[in-house]
Amino acid sequence: QVHIYIYIYIYIHTYICIYMHIYICVYICMENVTEVTTFILMGFTNDFKLQVFLFFLFLAIYLFTMMGNLGMVLLVIGDSRLHNPMYYFLSVLSFLDACYSSAVTPKMLVNFLSENKAISFLGCAAQMFLFVTFGTTECFILAAMAYDRYVAIYNPLLYSVRMSPRVYVPLIISCYVGGFLHATLHTVATFSLSFCASNEIKHVFCDIPPLLAISCSDTHINQLLVFYFAGSIEISTILIVLVSYGFILLAILRMHSAEGRRKVFSTCGSHLTGVSIFHGTVLFMYVRPNSSYALDHDMIVSVFYTIVIPMLNPIIYSLRNKDVKDAMKRMFGKSWFANKVYFSH
Repeated sequence: QVHIYIYIYIYIHTYICIYMHIYICVYICMENVTEVTTFILMGFTNDFKLQVFLFFLFLAIYLFTMMGNLGMVLLVIGDSRLHNPMYYFLSVLSFLDACYSSAVTPKMLVNFLSENKAISFLGCAAQMFLFVTFGTTECFILAAMAYDRYVAIYNPLLYSVRMSPRVYVPLIISCYVGGFLHATLHTVATFSLSFCASNEIKHVFCDIPPLLAISCSDTHINQLLVFYFAGSIEISTILIVLVSYGFILLAILRMHSAEGRRKVFSTCGSHLTGVSIFHGTVLFMYVRPNSSYALDHDMIVSVFYTIVIPMLNPIIYSLRNKDVKDAMKRMFGKSWFANKVYFSH
């Protein structure tokens, strides 16, 4: 079964991460001569008027992101009709998007209105660790969601067996473990370098490429780690998505009902849109030669996938999903009815 191969990949990836983690701790940490205790996040601009505009823009995006994603989590929890693996995965994705955005946005908002744009060494490490953890976990969750849709559409009669709690709960946990270990590897590798020349990060948050750019150590191993691990995660998760949707396409071709095909397209179209946007930006950011990095362009792209995509996901996954729209109508209908009864008294 496909989920067995997903488990195998995550476990192999985990063991490699642990091995590389030990290697880095032993051979690199011992050479750490870091003199920098704080970093300065340079951000987009020094123009105060533009910073104020960006503050209100990103504050609005962040509030919408939190309401949309946490609202989706509450919707799945509160509506019994959505209590199935497909929507459990969607609620996990929404929770990850809320955490993903929260790892970066609050500090960025503070910096827009503050003259002191410093972040401590440990604060920078914590921000990068959380950012990579949630981002990597989201890659795995998107692949798991593709497999879940394949099981639901290709063989619906066995769906409750093949996606039982004994399958989807360990799968979700494995995604988190993979993200945690991948983030640990890169955090240890990056912050074991020496930062003795400059502490000015040309970015709005602590990300791997801009940190490598200001290090005075040899970053060749770090660049290989980013390219290898980000590349392997991207390729493997995209392959899982493509194989899953290949089987889904075969199932669609066998369908005789136009209504059935329409429902499948509405269910899978939103997921494919989300996968394409997320993986496209991640591939652009991390899986390319170091010589092609341009920090100004990367800053814009990274803001897109850390702040804009988490805002878009609730829209993408709700607008074309009949079950979610019906659940929202029921929730708002109950709220309206409760308010009407309350005020009538």
